[in-house]
Amino acid sequence: MQSELPVCPVETTLSLISDRWKVLIIRDLLEGTKRFGELKKSVGNISQKVLTANLRSMEESGLLTRKVYAEVPPRVEYTLTETGYSLKPILDAMVDWGTKYKAQIM
Repeated sequence: MQSELPVCPVETTLSLISDRWKVLIIRDLLEGTKRFGELKKSVGNISQKVLTANLRSMEESGLLTRKVYAEVPPRVEYTLTETGYSLKPILDAMVDWGTKYKAQIM
C-alpha cells in the first residue's frame, strides 16, 4: 500500500486509478478472474511491459491479487480484491456519463 496518500479523497482515488490502463484493467476484472494474456487482449493496444507495470502497481495498492500456479508453462491469474470491487460504482458512473455524453455529441 502507498505510504503517503493525499489528504483530498478525490486525489486519493485518482492516484489509484488515474491511469487509462488501470481503469480498463478494473473494467475487465469486474467480470472475474483473468490470465495475463486475456487481459492483454481485452485491454487493447497495451504493451506487455506497461500491462505488467500497471498490474504490479495495482497489486501493491491492494486493488488486485496475483496467483501464480506452479505449472509449465507458468500460469498467472489476476483477481480484484474487495477493495478493487468497491470501485464498481465509480466505473458504472463513468459508463453512464460516457453514454450520455456520446448521445449528446452525436
